[in-house]
Amino acid sequence: MSLLREHAPADHADLPGPATEQMLTAAEERMGISLQGDLRTWLLQNNLDLPEEDVDDDVMCCGFDGFPDEGSFLLGIRAMERLYANHPLSGGSEWREEWIPFLSDRDGWTGKFIDARDGRIGRWFVGAPTVTGEYASLAHYFDSVAEMLTRIGAGDCPVCSVAEGRLVWS
Repeated sequence: MSLLREHAPADHADLPGPATEQMLTAAEERMGISLQGDLRTWLLQNNLDLPEEDVDDDVMCCGFDGFPDEGSFLLGIRAMERLYANHPLSGGSEWREEWIPFLSDRDGWTGKFIDARDGRIGRWFVGAPTVTGEYASLAHYFDSVAEMLTRIGAGDCPVCSVAEGRLVWS
């Protein structure tokens, strides 16, 4: 988040504050699963839910578009809970109860999840095989995001630049 603040301060300024322990405990009770340690730590620092008045009920997930990449966004606890309860792959052999989505596109067709059992990161794409263990942990995933933000800040990313303090994807 410090790299986002450094390289895209206007985007960073739009982000809400942290979740509370009470919010996380209530979400865990409703979902029937404990949030994995790294995910809990992240949410206690960065709950990226949109304000209620900005939530679009016509899409599966709402969030701050354009971060960490174009077309997807990191989910806040309300968005995670909604997608967890209504995941397009749930009810079949392609989705497991212990997978908690933390990044998604607007429709919930593609994204990343954290495995609540061991903290590994996987990805899904409706119509393609689900990949487990893409990253060893949420920290490893965020290392890749930090590397990308560093490249963007250095002007070394062909698909993204910064204009007026915001990430601009081409």
